[in-house]
Amino acid sequence: MASHKHLGSPGWTGPISQDMAGTTPKASAPRPDLPRPGPEDHLVLPSPDAQGSPSSNSSMTTRELQEYWRTQKCCWKHVKLLFEITSARIEERKVSKFVMYQIVVIQTGSFDSNKAVLERRYSDFETLQKKLLKTFREEIEDVVFPKKHLIGNFTEEMISERKLALKEYLSLLYAIRCVRRSREFIDFLTRPELKEAFGCLRAGQYAKALDILTRVVPLQEKLTAHCPALLVPALCAKLVCYRDLERPAEAFAVGERALQCLQAREGHRYYTPLLDAMARLAYLLGRDFVSLQKRLEESQLRKPALRGFTLKELTVQEYLS
Repeated sequence: MASHKHLGSPGWTGPISQDMAGTTPKASAPRPDLPRPGPEDHLVLPSPDAQGSPSSNSSMTTRELQEYWRTQKCCWKHVKLLFEITSARIEERKVSKFVMYQIVVIQTGSFDSNKAVLERRYSDFETLQKKLLKTFREEIEDVVFPKKHLIGNFTEEMISERKLALKEYLSLLYAIRCVRRSREFIDFLTRPELKEAFGCLRAGQYAKALDILTRVVPLQEKLTAHCPALLVPALCAKLVCYRDLERPAEAFAVGERALQCLQAREGHRYYTPLLDAMARLAYLLGRDFVSLQKRLEESQLRKPALRGFTLKELTVQEYLS
């Protein structure tokens, strides 16, 4: 039987953090893989003989198999979102006055405990429309964008009218598949919050960054179901925050989600730094780090680098502009 090189042993080539020193690792069985995210707005199950999916040699009873497939069918449902403009407020600054509209995004079909609440002003909607026209002019030609008015923008009647119009605008855009999957549409709903969160991360304000990420990541996850890898930078930012706040178990849990999003994406720029961070967390927590170490070594052999970025060095470069 082939022997494995352990972190901290003579065969371990990576650096050992202070957290690892003097720690006795407790190896545990690897957790089964979850269903693999696919190209559509649902999750695709692994092949029958993939780890975590029942095979022909499975010892599961008929009832357990039926329950397994019933659970997996829930993953195939298309994620549908409902947009509401629930309120509006007038904000006055030294040189400007504008209306902020509160947008609530809810997943339909079941109770959504992670509804998203965000604020955007009319000019944000206007910027979105201009960007979409550059790429999707034909696709959105029947979508009516609320007109701009030179006067009367702050009357109760105008604000109420615009709330309804903006709600209809978002709903119509979301109904167009190529638009709802576009970078422009997703950025409109998530980028301001993500930019603020990553700015807090760079400033070492981990608790504040984590609070913002906890609110925006569920919405980003719903919007990027067609391409889960888009969620990875935000998940890795959460890992860094949890880790630096000395909450390693939560860091490891969110790291597992990030790795799941990168299945079959070993060439992704986050893959190797994420594996390295996860191996260290697993060692610290007494989890199975050997399999993570092996995947890390394989990744480094496939794509050798003179000096790879750490996960933190990579995440702090996001949303700089």
